[in-house]
Amino acid sequence: MRTVVIQPCFENWRECARELLARRVPPDDVLWSDTVLEPVLFPSTDDASPRGAVPTVPPAFLDLARRVAAHRDPQRWGALYRVLWRLTHGGERHLLAVATDRDLRQLQQWSKTISRDIHKMHAFVRFRLVGTDEATSREQFVAWFEPEHRIVRLAAGFFVKRFASMDWSILTPNECAHWDGSRLHFSAGVPRTAPTVDTLEDLWRTYYRSIFNPARLKVRAMQSEMPKKYWKNLPEASLIAELIAESRGRVDHMLGTEVRPVRPAPKNAYLDSLRDLNAPPPDISSKNE
Repeated sequence: MRTVVIQPCFENWRECARELLARRVPPDDVLWSDTVLEPVLFPSTDDASPRGAVPTVPPAFLDLARRVAAHRDPQRWGALYRVLWRLTHGGERHLLAVATDRDLRQLQQWSKTISRDIHKMHAFVRFRLVGTDEATSREQFVAWFEPEHRIVRLAAGFFVKRFASMDWSILTPNECAHWDGSRLHFSAGVPRTAPTVDTLEDLWRTYYRSIFNPARLKVRAMQSEMPKKYWKNLPEASLIAELIAESRGRVDHMLGTEVRPVRPAPKNAYLDSLRDLNAPPPDISSKNE
């Protein structure tokens, strides 16, 4: 038994897994750990086994492994290496297509959890304006977020595409992402640091109030999609209780409002041509009777 201590990231696991594969070390002989807080029960010994070529693996496995590596379950490293071994030295090249396989189902379950966490981060990160760079005149924004798993690197590309024109940092307890308009880089995580409130939040709350539809309110569904643990970082969260309390009265008012008459269609040649194209064909049978 050998203990492999790695950093909790896909790149470090991949490097170690490639070396183990090249030396044909079976999964049952490896104990994976991404923490050194506890003493190692089975210290690694010098490996004198011959090193061979590293087998190739399907790209789909690497994509799956990259997501699974972001999960916090300590068993993920061993499960990943076990599937990797089966795909290569185990001769199960089509393992990824076996939907009923226990190991594969576990990896896919972890991957789905990571996808949900990334979705929450994309939806609930709120940037706050903290200043302007004097040299470039670019506005600088900071956001604080607490993901369930180590997803910052997987989620950061979305923010680069959407907010490319501003400088921003996303701070989390595990890792931070920073964008300066040309380069995305990462740094170590930080303790909770709530960015100062900016004036744009008042505009955002006004917009949120204007799009809130009381007739479509479903409190349980809303809390399922936007759990309360995220509310402390959302400027619009301060309005939720008030909007819920007012929703019944607003719906009653909407139902009691007299229906406005439909305005006639505007005179426009192009719109008239579209209406003619969408008009039902004439009923020829009625003319022949």
